[in-house]
Parts: sequence; structure tokens; C-alpha cells
Amino acid sequence: MRTLVLLLLVSFPVAAADSIKVLVWDERQPRQAEAYDKFLGNEIAERLSAMPGLEVVSVGQDDPGYGLGSLDDQDVLLWWGHVRQGEVPIEVGHRIVERVRSGQLALVALHSAHWSVPFMEAMYSRTRADAKRRFPNPKTKIEFVPPPGRFPPTYDSIVTPAYYAFLRRGDVAQVRVDLPNCVFPGVDAHGRPSKVTVMMPGHPIMAGLPAQFEIPASEMYDEPFHVPEPDAVLFQEVWRGGGRFRGGMLWNLGAGKVLYFRPGHETFPVFKDPHVMKVLENAVRWLGSQVKH
Repeated sequence: MRTLVLLLLVSFPVAAADSIKVLVWDERQPRQAEAYDKFLGNEIAERLSAMPGLEVVSVGQDDPGYGLGSLDDQDVLLWWGHVRQGEVPIEVGHRIVERVRSGQLALVALHSAHWSVPFMEAMYSRTRADAKRRFPNPKTKIEFVPPPGRFPPTYDSIVTPAYYAFLRRGDVAQVRVDLPNCVFPGVDAHGRPSKVTVMMPGHPIMAGLPAQFEIPASEMYDEPFHVPEPDAVLFQEVWRGGGRFRGGMLWNLGAGKVLYFRPGHETFPVFKDPHVMKVLENAVRWLGSQVKH
């Protein structure tokens, strides 16, 4: 089995010295075979590698060092995970977030990677920074409370991150911050089309896309998404029969950036869709151009 895994580590080199280096990380779940012949991550990497100026490497969760041996040389990390999120050590998330915060890496979390270690740690880090901006008094004690685990909330739950501030003699003496659960109350893998509406047509990640387009088959996610308020919402999705989601969300994190890209369930060929791949191409080009070298 180890031989098979090693054979599936795929590199798509591009010779240009100023090319953007992209690492595609994939859990490589067996169910991906319903839509992809050689795993979802390899599909993305192969398509991106055909675009000029991108140097793409595809890795998997079972590769040595979780496939992250070349992380320090990358500009953009695309991460797809689902049922094995808890197997990734917290130290991996800390390492990735540290590079993002320093401006040396951009993170793109794909679909069910909302519960991945890197994305959750990035959202925790952003929440901590937001809390300190909201409560700048150094005498204010701030307590950060993590979620109890990867459990979806109900629709009537308090949306996290949530802030509880307590006064003493008119000043904010203590704040409790419930860190974001990084999930949502509604999901349905019915495979109905989603209608995508571009919310920021002038943003580079949305360049060359129509004002609206359809993804033929998709899993539905439904708001509210328990994450910090994004700095930009690039597009939103709606489904026939119900369901709405901010499908493209962008955060500044220190000197770097994090993009959450919602489309991409493993049993639907979402990453074969030309509009979806155009968004990802735009994203890696623009995010990569922001990285410090």
C-alpha cells in the first residue's frame, strides 16, 4: 500500500523562475473515485499545471511528513480534507498559520476543509486578533474558549465567534470569547445545481467570470457559517429548494491571506467545471502575487 501512495505523489514542474508555486494537499479519500480517476487533488493539480506560470505539486495525507516537506518553498497551499481531519496534528496547523501570518504563504481551504486543522487554526488566530482590536485595554482579561469538538450547531445556536464582555466600575474587566466552530447547521449531499452569484466583480479572483453561473451538481451547505466576519465575500451560492452560502470568503491574517472556497464535494465532478477552475486559477495567481519572497 505504501508503494501505491508514493507513486501518487505527482509533480507538475514549470521552468519559469518567477512562477507561482502551488501545493495541492488532498486527503485522497476512496469515495473520490466516484468523480475522479486519480484522486481529487491530482485532478486540480493537473488542470492548474496546464496554465502558464504555475508550478504545481500534488501531495496526500499519507505521504511522508503529511506531504508537507516542501511547504516552506510554496506560495499557495490548497487544502482538501473531509473524514480524516482529526488525524492531522495541531502542530501542522500551527506551522501553516505561522507562515500565513508572516506573509510567506496563502491558504485556500476547499469545501469540507472548513473543519481542517489549518483552517480552524487560522480562524482561531483571526478571532484572537479581532478580540484584541475590539478590547485594546491591556488590563482587560480575555479568555478564549475552544469549541467542544467537531460538532455542527443547530440553527438557533449562538453564532461563533461569540463575545461576552463583563464590566467593572464602567470598564470592560473581562471578556469571554467562544472561538468559531467553523461549521454550519445545514448540509445536504443531494447533488442539485447551485447558482453562483459574483458579489465582487472587480476583485482579481473573480476576473473573467460571468455575473452568474451554475455548478451542475453540488452538496448544499446552509448559513450561518460559524467563522469570523470575512474581509471580503467574493461570491455566494443558492440551491433550488433552499440553502444559501457565502461560497467565497477572504480574510486577512497578519501579513497573509486565507480564502475559503466552498464548492467541491468528493462525489461530484466540481473541479472539472471550467468556471470553478477559473476561480481557483485566479485565486492562486492573485494570492501568490501577495506572498513575500
